[in-house]
Amino acid sequence: MLKLSTIDKIDELLKRYPALEICRDDLNNAVAVLCEGFRGGHKLLTCGNGGSAADSMHIVGELMKGFILPRSIKDFDSDFYDKLTANYPDDAEYFAKNLQCGLPAISLVGETALTTAFANDQASDLAFAQQVLGLGVKGDVLLAITTSGNSANVLHAVKVAKVKELKTIALTGRLGGKVKNLADISICAPADSAHTIQELHLPIYHMLCLAAENEFFTK
Repeated sequence: MLKLSTIDKIDELLKRYPALEICRDDLNNAVAVLCEGFRGGHKLLTCGNGGSAADSMHIVGELMKGFILPRSIKDFDSDFYDKLTANYPDDAEYFAKNLQCGLPAISLVGETALTTAFANDQASDLAFAQQVLGLGVKGDVLLAITTSGNSANVLHAVKVAKVKELKTIALTGRLGGKVKNLADISICAPADSAHTIQELHLPIYHMLCLAAENEFFTK
């Protein structure tokens, strides 16, 4: 059961972007799946191309450190803080002041050496799928971003994720493309050109990050 204040993040988004009301059910489901994954000790994998690649990295940046809430290790990981103090008493307060609890997330677009080697040696459209195969475990979540819904490398990543029993969330455009019926949850931003779809993707994934942060870092 999600906190009411977590669900409120969806309502706040829809007040600012009423055009996204059509996506309400999928937004609710995405928040639930994302939080369920983190609660179970699992991680988020993200991928996309071009601007969506930048978005996939942006998401990791919001989850792996504090977004808008403080995430003190003293408050939210006291066991780690106690062990840190016991092992490195001279550094403990410096760490405690600056380290922030994270929600585990990895962008699949950042491994330049791996992706270029795999593209050269094997198949470029399977570079994301290869990483899902190597990193993904049952219970993880894949957030796949494709404005057309038809990006081959993203589709292949979703297929491998489903075989490995990851939960899959797609961020796409109005028509949805092939990913719409492939992913477990497809959030189809009501726009048609790549740049206008991306303009709606940003507040959507910001909301997902805000909701997850609220769920785990409010008392």
